[in-house]
Amino acid sequence: MAAAPRTATATATATAVLLVLSCMVAAAAALNLTTLSFDDGFSHLFGNENLIRSPDGRSARLTLDRYSGSGFISNDLYDHGFFSASIKLPSDYSAGVVVAFYTSNGDVFQKTHDELDFEFLGNIRGKDWRIQTNVYGNGSTSRGREERYFLPFDPTAEAHRYSILWTSDHIIFYIDDTPIREVVRSDAMGGDYPSKPMSIYATIWDGSTWATANGRYKVNYKYAPFVAEVSDLVLRGCRVDPIQQVDSARRCVEANEDLLAADFARMTPLKRAAMRRFRERYMTYSFCYDTNRYPVTFPDCDIIPSEQSRFFESGETKYPRDRRRARRQSRRP
Repeated sequence: MAAAPRTATATATATAVLLVLSCMVAAAAALNLTTLSFDDGFSHLFGNENLIRSPDGRSARLTLDRYSGSGFISNDLYDHGFFSASIKLPSDYSAGVVVAFYTSNGDVFQKTHDELDFEFLGNIRGKDWRIQTNVYGNGSTSRGREERYFLPFDPTAEAHRYSILWTSDHIIFYIDDTPIREVVRSDAMGGDYPSKPMSIYATIWDGSTWATANGRYKVNYKYAPFVAEVSDLVLRGCRVDPIQQVDSARRCVEANEDLLAADFARMTPLKRAAMRRFRERYMTYSFCYDTNRYPVTFPDCDIIPSEQSRFFESGETKYPRDRRRARRQSRRP
């Protein structure tokens, strides 16, 4: 008699997974992307020999060892755009190792910078990888709009595509062809919405103080070097001169209209369904539900009661994926 509930639970779990995957597949209409070589769009940022370009110039290896991390930066700043890269993360034990793909103008506007991030937060062998997205505008790091998620695949086994769409109206973060987060611009956001031209970066560095389990697990250089492979680089947007911003803005009107008309800028019902299911299953922290840190909800937060019920007042999920998995395994005969 005890076998029936276990079978029903397993069936329900399998059905939920199939629903998530089916929505992701339906949303994954191939994005028409044109990749470019490293030299056509990027330059070495730091790390000396720890940044290695492939012989054909289409990819690069970012390495962290006990002496240095590494990184590269786009040759130009962009007034909005679609920026993408396929990334394969370091394998084995990589706690404390941060790999980041992001946009920023911190080198130009040091106190009022804008930033959009994908940050991979290191990993302990056998655990699920976590990824964090950040949205900062006009130096609003004290009002950080952070979210964290588990990845539904092993990002060290093969490369997956991570993309950031940034327009004058909204921001969309993609994993492969599935949108996982959308930020819609509103008047209430004011200067917190990123609006100044930004460069695009890819970096690897030591984040031992905070990255993995809030700094509980540090980088262990016994497992070095830590290598992230970056390929399929995409820079689609209007290049600008940070000094001549007025003239650049006029030139970029047509480019921004083309950007808004692209497939990756349109949120279809299928894409929204895929995004909702991804967030329901894999989101582990949201600033919108972190009432301890932000007693007053941000104006751009779309509070969903069914979603909110899954989070503590700290913004952390009540249902860590590892615990759910452990409960499922404990039910097996």
